[in-house]
Amino acid sequence: MTVTGPCNAPDVVDVVALGESMVTFLPTRPGRLADVPSFDRGIGGAESNVACVLAAAGHTTRWISRVGADGFGDHLVEAIGGYGVDVSHVRRDPARPTGIYFRTAGDRSTDAHEVAYYRAGSAASAMTVADLDLEAVRAGRILHLSGITAALSADCLALMRELTAPRPDRPLISFDVNHRPALWRDAHGPEVLLELARGADIVFVGDDEAREAWGLHGARAVREALPEPEIVVVKQGRGGAVALDKDTDDLLCEDATGTATFVRALNVDVVAAVGAGDAFAAGFLSATLRDLPVRDRLRHGHLTAAATLTTPGDLAPPPPRALADRLAALDDTAWGRLRLGPGWTQADEDERAEKEARTP
Repeated sequence: MTVTGPCNAPDVVDVVALGESMVTFLPTRPGRLADVPSFDRGIGGAESNVACVLAAAGHTTRWISRVGADGFGDHLVEAIGGYGVDVSHVRRDPARPTGIYFRTAGDRSTDAHEVAYYRAGSAASAMTVADLDLEAVRAGRILHLSGITAALSADCLALMRELTAPRPDRPLISFDVNHRPALWRDAHGPEVLLELARGADIVFVGDDEAREAWGLHGARAVREALPEPEIVVVKQGRGGAVALDKDTDDLLCEDATGTATFVRALNVDVVAAVGAGDAFAAGFLSATLRDLPVRDRLRHGHLTAAATLTTPGDLAPPPPRALADRLAALDDTAWGRLRLGPGWTQADEDERAEKEARTP
């Protein structure tokens, strides 16, 4: 799949990402929210995370959203713009606040993980088809969206339906399912997410999300439920990820050829798992923009996720392109031997070579 997009549109960029970003408060130590005495401020938002990582990787990106006319809104616009993302189309809302949330330091997959959202009635939840510059939204080779936006309000859902509707001049639509049951006000969330995913060109979904939302087990079942997208990427956590294109007849896992490609995940010394899914999507989209083979797109997804997994925050600089290309080109045996820990993206070339040589 080659990305073309609206090349003749004004101010065209590689990727436009639309969705809510919030100010994130990260604990200064492990423990319950009730026990943590202080927090460090960061930024968090699935779509803006993707835009920031892609910008850091050298792509032109634009983030479109609404924030409050408050200090938190100022911080988001300045911080995301600081990554090199175009924030000129972010609207300020004087009547609604910028969303914020607090979380514990632990992995969100454990029972001890806590998240406290303060986003009800946020500025981003007031996004509508009428008050956004749809020409700027569509002026990208790829438009990246997620299911989170659809859950924010009826107006946001109408916007998502407009953006994923078939039209001859639309960009390539990338959709991360991002099933968040707590955000939905009724039981129709899974049905809506399936509808939106079927309108996209590239879909990212975790196998755990597919089971919880749709009762689907396995990548083949997901592909059969999503016949329209050009490619569906099913993430299998520590196991790896499989990409299935539109003509999949059989699911081939290891040493895949044809229309289904599996790449095992890297061995990573995890510091924090938050943001890894967004980083994976950014790595995959970066390689898609470069028209790399599907196997390499998956490998770049894993490598970019590994950069985030080995740092404490939601965002981490991706590996330098030359390093990522070199690692993505390894044979299967060498790929399986890699083990990446904190600081691996910043090590100099000699140190990297020595570390890779020592990997059992």
